[in-house]
Amino acid sequence: MIKNILEVDSVQKQYDGRIIISDVYLKCETNDIIGILGRNGSGKSTLLKIIFGIESADFKFVRVDGVVKANTSALLEQISYLPQDNFIPNALSVKRTIQLSICKEKLVEFYADEMIQSLLNKKIKQLSGGELRYLEIKLILNNNSKFVLLDEPYNGLSPIMIENINALITKKSKVKGIIITDHNYKNVIDVSTKLALMKDGKMFHLKNKEELIERGYLSKGML
Repeated sequence: MIKNILEVDSVQKQYDGRIIISDVYLKCETNDIIGILGRNGSGKSTLLKIIFGIESADFKFVRVDGVVKANTSALLEQISYLPQDNFIPNALSVKRTIQLSICKEKLVEFYADEMIQSLLNKKIKQLSGGELRYLEIKLILNNNSKFVLLDEPYNGLSPIMIENINALITKKSKVKGIIITDHNYKNVIDVSTKLALMKDGKMFHLKNKEELIERGYLSKGML
């Protein structure tokens, strides 16, 4: 199978004179699950928005399979993005949302999920926060993009939902590259094949999870 490669290079971003992101480089290939960790305000979410093209940067290069993608429209078929905020209109039904988002060939597999089955007769506005988040993640991971950016995916999910989502992330990484950022560091560490830490606007690519302690993100005993 041919591997797809997403490269984000020389990303710089200032806001009100403060450096948010400083010369960040990130490479994500098919099969990668890259977990980006960092404290509040470290630039994690901003970086994902810059990669997707909905946040401006003072400087950046985004390449997919060696081709520079200069605008958001050029990335829409290549990269999908799960924002922190919910994005499905409340007026839609769950069933209609799925039909609009998932191609017919994938519907049977999508509906095989017992949690999804339990939601089919509901409107989006009737879902709990965790149910809605679960549906959104499932939709994003089942589209045809080469790469997926997940911003705070675990927010509101129950332990069984997290277990199901991490299993799906692992499965989909066989055909996609996936980048995750979340404050729930244990879930990120559990599912990721590579880890990076955002600190003081810079990105540190880690050799192992123990570096999270060495670089001051976690205390001893937290791993």
